[in-house]
Amino acid sequence: MLRPVVLAAPRTISQKKRRRRRRRGRRCGDRWRSAEPRLHPPNAEAATSLLRGGRRRHVSAAGADMGTRARGDDFTFVSTAVKYLLFFFNVVFWAISVVLISIGVYARVIKHAETAMAGLTVDPAVLLMVVGVLMFLLTFCGCVGSLRENICLLQTFCICLTIIFLLQLLAGVLGFVFSDKARNKVSQLINKAIVHYRQDIDLQNLIDFGQKEFACCGGVAYTDWSRNMYFNCTPDNPSNERCSVPYSCCLRSKKEAVINTMCGQGMQELDYLKAGVHIHTNGCIDKLVNWIHSNMFLLGGVALGLAIPQLVGIFLSQVLIKQIKDQIELLTYSLQHRSDPLG
Repeated sequence: MLRPVVLAAPRTISQKKRRRRRRRGRRCGDRWRSAEPRLHPPNAEAATSLLRGGRRRHVSAAGADMGTRARGDDFTFVSTAVKYLLFFFNVVFWAISVVLISIGVYARVIKHAETAMAGLTVDPAVLLMVVGVLMFLLTFCGCVGSLRENICLLQTFCICLTIIFLLQLLAGVLGFVFSDKARNKVSQLINKAIVHYRQDIDLQNLIDFGQKEFACCGGVAYTDWSRNMYFNCTPDNPSNERCSVPYSCCLRSKKEAVINTMCGQGMQELDYLKAGVHIHTNGCIDKLVNWIHSNMFLLGGVALGLAIPQLVGIFLSQVLIKQIKDQIELLTYSLQHRSDPLG
């Protein structure tokens, strides 16, 4: 017995179109979701913290009741190598700044007197403390800025380091162009140091070391020691060292076992040739200039050694700032398209 065949009602054109539109919409939605960056701030507060420069590496799944684990690492433009390389770079110089401050404070406390190193324009102990404090603040900005990915601190670090580098470069150029004025300034410093030779033991040791190292005596000539009240050649000078020069000016033989500290007695009363038999008669300024001219490559290497760390710090900070800005732009783009997917 044949069963009656029940024919289904033919689909209308409007129903087929609606089905095709649904399938097309699903495919477009899947493609849009697959192309979307894997950046999912769970709420508005987390998104705001990301845009302020922070970085969320492990994002919890939505819904605390689901009990799911945190997601894996999200994509980021910020390089971990650059970040921690800049951090350790600043840590090294931060430690150096602490050492400079400690030495400056120790030297200042030991000196006690306000006239310490009176022959110099600035007390070296105070100079060490000032340089150490500035370096401490600068490296603090670099350390915290790199760890927290803070653009403001990194820009402060980069700008200050650039200014210091340019000032050093400018000082070198001015010293080369105005070499005569620089020579006169050095001469004034040496003359002041001669005047205060007996007032500070550290200054005295520094002058003696320089005269022995460069085989010289005084600033321009050995008679410059007449500026000192103890070595002055005036008739009313009651000092036992009248018309003398320090023992560091004397010619010494290698066979001499005991240093004769009175070897410069009365040398200023002798003329240039007779005094030259016993002491160095040439001044230290000319010897210092000749030493600089003969060691230009060494001085250039020292200047390059000081410049390279500064340039490395400037480069790393600029790279990290650029990466943080790219990360912020990516997060901003992701949040805008999540709030308006079809926009």
